[in-house]
Amino acid sequence: MAKILRIALFALPLLFLLVSPVAASDADEAAVRAALENYFRGHATGDGAHHRKVFHPRSSLWWVRDGNLNERSSEEYISRHKGEAPEDEADRKRRIVFVDVTGEAAVAKIELDYPGVLITDYMSLLKIDGEWRIISKIFSSKR
Repeated sequence: MAKILRIALFALPLLFLLVSPVAASDADEAAVRAALENYFRGHATGDGAHHRKVFHPRSSLWWVRDGNLNERSSEEYISRHKGEAPEDEADRKRRIVFVDVTGEAAVAKIELDYPGVLITDYMSLLKIDGEWRIISKIFSSKR
């Protein structure tokens, strides 16, 4: 009985170490997904306040058009919102393809399937002061 007790006392802390990161990772993945839902709400409503909740103030967006690299600050991107839902909102679909979290960093692939265009976003996020924020967005559009 004493031998079993010693084994259990040794094994329990190891078991906790193995299980604990999984639980934290699940919670962080859920938090990243929740942050990305703010991004989706910004698109669905046209309300930039949703995007301001998730984009870090120093974040930027990058894309290639006609072979040229383009950049825009997230604030410039957000300021283009009109504050109202798009007319074709009922025909728009958005989905998170995947989320990968490691420690304080995460990446996500998102698809915005809109009439006439499929936009694929790759988001880089960091956990800052307990909040997941988009630091960088790169994207591609296919008509």
